[in-house]
Amino acid sequence: MSKSKKDNSILIVDDSHDLLEIMHRQLTTKGYAIFTATGVLEAIKVLESTSIDLVITDWKMPKYSGLDLIRHIRENYSETRIIMITGFATIEGAVESIKTGAEEYLAKPFTDDELFISVEKVLANKNKKTVLNGNGKYSEIYAGYGLLANSDSMNDVFRTIKKVASSFANILITGESGTGKELVARAIHYSSNRSTAPFVPVNCGGIPETLLESELFGYVKGAFTGARETRAGFFQTADGGTIFLDEISETSNAMQVKLLRVLQEKEVCMVGANRQIKVDIRILAATNKDLSESVKTGAFREDLFFRLNVININLPPLREREGDILILANHFAQKYAKECGRVTPHFSEKAMDTLLNYSWPGNVRELQNVIQRLVLLSEGDIIDVPDFPSLMRYSIKKELGINKTLKQVETEYIRTVLESVNGNKSAAAKILGIDRKTLRDNLGEE
Repeated sequence: MSKSKKDNSILIVDDSHDLLEIMHRQLTTKGYAIFTATGVLEAIKVLESTSIDLVITDWKMPKYSGLDLIRHIRENYSETRIIMITGFATIEGAVESIKTGAEEYLAKPFTDDELFISVEKVLANKNKKTVLNGNGKYSEIYAGYGLLANSDSMNDVFRTIKKVASSFANILITGESGTGKELVARAIHYSSNRSTAPFVPVNCGGIPETLLESELFGYVKGAFTGARETRAGFFQTADGGTIFLDEISETSNAMQVKLLRVLQEKEVCMVGANRQIKVDIRILAATNKDLSESVKTGAFREDLFFRLNVININLPPLREREGDILILANHFAQKYAKECGRVTPHFSEKAMDTLLNYSWPGNVRELQNVIQRLVLLSEGDIIDVPDFPSLMRYSIKKELGINKTLKQVETEYIRTVLESVNGNKSAAAKILGIDRKTLRDNLGEE
């Protein structure tokens, strides 16, 4: 999210008191916070004591020049932007100031509009790069749990987390795969009064149905072949804390009945046992499916759905969180660069555009994987478009042609979508708004 003008601070440096006064008045009327200095040494004192977004400096000044100031800023205040102004306009001078580190070059005399346009242009680029470098004003409340965001939709999620964290209500977290549902569950747990007790995540879809009951509820010695000792389940392990049931939609109807009893009675029965064990747990569940639709089809019990869905937190897909993409990209770049023991690479303007324009069907998880690959494989300190995977790069498509049937056009488009999600038929079907069978039929697969 870009700063408002009142949040942007500008330092004007010129040995002419008249020009300082004029520019101060002009830019103040536009809502900027203005500081002034009559020389380089005075300007440095301001920079040391105040966070400055933009420096507008004259070139020719006594003792130290504007170029000296630019070099000092570039070596000590990398995020501060610079506009050079001078009454001695030459092409060589403009080139020198830009090479030294200025973003813009204004020749005196300049109009009010020329000044305003230059300032707005430089600050717009500055704010864009600030987001990329992770210094934007994104919410840091849950950053420790990996939840970095600046978008309105995610800030709504953060507000909900804050409201419900200390309650005892069951919460259903929904959203596409890769949106960070477990991170939200962890943020809820560690922001609650149960934070010192265990947080136990369980991937219900990753445990075979035949083992899920014993894994969740535990078993007693001799309950089945191989049960050589009594073993507590995930619910007992989470006693006093929180259990997170991810992919809850993948559980069978029989397991759903057992889970419903746990929610109602707050007790579990170990496999092979004949008595119930009381447990003090909070249940958080998550799914990437529409459980209300599953209820309609009979795939999910309505009574369990209502028990789990006391409060719903829906996570938006990354494609709807444009303001967060660069923040997250930089976070992952820093993370993996540190792991590799190398300097964090920066993204070119075109690379930033590529990140922003891609649809991210795999959401934050896909972004994380892409950035890890870019950091590991890039050779310099700048990541550019050619470094990206081929499916993210622009390519000139073959002409559609007027001699193709509608069926041929549909098939080509389906294959393009399928390629964009690395062959994941479920993801492609979801993007196309069709089921997997229809997708296979269109591709001519059995």
